[in-house]
Amino acid sequence: MRWALGVEYDGRGFDGWQTQPHGNTVQDVLERALARIAGESARSVCAGRTDAGVHAIEQVVHFDARVVRPSTAWVRGVNARLPDAVAVRWAREVPDAFHARYSAVAREYRYLLLNDLIRPALASGRVGWFHRHLDEGVMQAAATRLCGEHDFSAFRAAQCQARSPVRHLSQARVIRRGRWIVFDFRANAFLHHMVRNMVGALVYVGVGRHPVEWVTELLEQRDRRLAAPTFAPDGLYLARVEYDDSWQLPVKVTDDPLLSG
Repeated sequence: MRWALGVEYDGRGFDGWQTQPHGNTVQDVLERALARIAGESARSVCAGRTDAGVHAIEQVVHFDARVVRPSTAWVRGVNARLPDAVAVRWAREVPDAFHARYSAVAREYRYLLLNDLIRPALASGRVGWFHRHLDEGVMQAAATRLCGEHDFSAFRAAQCQARSPVRHLSQARVIRRGRWIVFDFRANAFLHHMVRNMVGALVYVGVGRHPVEWVTELLEQRDRRLAAPTFAPDGLYLARVEYDDSWQLPVKVTDDPLLSG
C-alpha cells in the first residue's frame, strides 16, 4: 500500500532532507517515526531534497507500507513521534504508480528577505536579511529575464548532480511588503542552490551593483564563477509541489502571516 504525505518542517537544526549516517536529517526523523507506526522500516521518497537550514511549507513524500493503518495513524500517530520542528499535515492513500518526485509537474519556492538596517531577532533563521535598500522594481525586471527555458549553469552549485542544467522557469516574482521582500519561483524542477543563487543575483541588481541586463549575461555565459555568492538558506521555503489533479492530493492552504499572499 502506497501513501503520500504532506510534510512541513523548520530546517534549522537539521542537516537537510536527505538521510545521513549521523541521522540528523528530516528524512531520518520522519522514517524513524513512520517505522514506529508501520512496525518495520519505511523508506520515504520526497518531491525535492532541501539543504541544511531550508524549510518546507509542504514537502510531498511517498512511502510503502505492508501494514493496514487509517490515515489518522500516519498523521497523528507519526506526529506524536516526530520532533516539534517537523509535522505531517495530511496523509492520502495513492496508487502504486504515484511517485512523489517523478509524478510532480512543478515545484514552487519562496524566499523571504528582511530588507532593514537591523538584523531580525524573532524571525532569525526563518528569513534572509539584507541591510542596504533594495529596489524591488529593477529586481522584478531582472527576474523576468530568468523566465523561460534556459541553461542555468550560472546558478547551479558545483556539487549539483543533475544530468542537465536546463530548466523551465515559469514564474519569477519579486514583491515588497514594507520591510519584507518576497521572491516566488515556479519551475518544472530546480538545480542544487538554484533559488538561492538567483536571489543572490537579484540582490546584486537591486542594490545597484549590476544592471538588469547582467542576469541575461549570466545565463548566456553559463559560468557560476561570474555570478553572485549563494544567498543564505534561512529564508528559503519549499512552498508547494504541483501534481496532476488525477492524483487527488489535498490542496495546501497557506495562512501563516509570513507566508501568505
